[in-house]
Amino acid sequence: MKHFIAIVAASSAAFAQDSTEFKGSIERLDPALDALIAPGAKIEKLAEGFNWSEGPTWYEDAVVFSDVPENIAYRWKEGMKSAEVFLKPSGMTTPVSGFREQGSNGLSRDAQGRLLVCMHGDRRIARWEKGVFTTIADRFEGKRFNSPNDMAVRKNGDIYFTDPPYGLDKGEASPLKELPFNGVFRVNTKGEVALVTKDVNWPNGIGFSPDEKILYVAVSDGKAPRVMAYDVQPDGSVTNERVFFDALTARKDGDKGSCDGMKVDALGNVWATGPGGVLVISPAGKLLGRILTGQATGNCCWGGPDGSTLYITADMFLVRVKTLTKGAGWQ
Repeated sequence: MKHFIAIVAASSAAFAQDSTEFKGSIERLDPALDALIAPGAKIEKLAEGFNWSEGPTWYEDAVVFSDVPENIAYRWKEGMKSAEVFLKPSGMTTPVSGFREQGSNGLSRDAQGRLLVCMHGDRRIARWEKGVFTTIADRFEGKRFNSPNDMAVRKNGDIYFTDPPYGLDKGEASPLKELPFNGVFRVNTKGEVALVTKDVNWPNGIGFSPDEKILYVAVSDGKAPRVMAYDVQPDGSVTNERVFFDALTARKDGDKGSCDGMKVDALGNVWATGPGGVLVISPAGKLLGRILTGQATGNCCWGGPDGSTLYITADMFLVRVKTLTKGAGWQ
């Protein structure tokens, strides 16, 4: 199933870089953070004015990210004074009612460099190429997904993705909901869909350790926000479910946000959005520090010429931090 989608190449949102004050800082909780983020590093605001920015990925020398409620994906490249509309619509190609957030959410790339999209409104994982969306997966055992939220792609081409009901109006109580659970799924290069787990009710961000032996899943449970870890088996299934990091231990009075998106660096550190901004967690599950955005923070991605710059979608803002590490998979 394909839909034609126009790229709005020159239509940019008028987001003046200095029109809204952005206050961010880096909280250093362990000396090990200095090897990942240089002392004195600053958070740089790139664009603003979005409803809820999410799901960034590095694509064709630019960062592409979603404004989920607005059904738009934006693009920002070095030298731009504002972000430009890249895909509109981005997640709902045929208007239907019953959605709270209908746009794209998590974005990624496949081995060929093509853009992959979690589409809330169309309730599918799709590949975008040459002006069309092509469905990769939209059902499990004949039932529509809830609203695919975020994804991680393995070296063998398998796509792992989370499927909470956040895009649906009324969430769990939505009459559109067909699956009786909120799962984590895997779709292989043949389009075959398998259930990875349905044991966490609010799965959100997702990522792999550099050797792909551990799968991480963020759980945006308001009462128990956490990052789970699983051992990945040769057949792609997972075992040994465990709590990797309890985000309640990082929450302080006034912090905004919960566990949402994540990325993993080449050293195995997990950079997970959570209370206050982005939590930097060692492979052993120790909190090394936080990138404090002052906003509920949706997700992050590695990018730049060498994959060492962390781009962060923080509510109405797109910001970045230059690091001393780089994303897993970057050479």
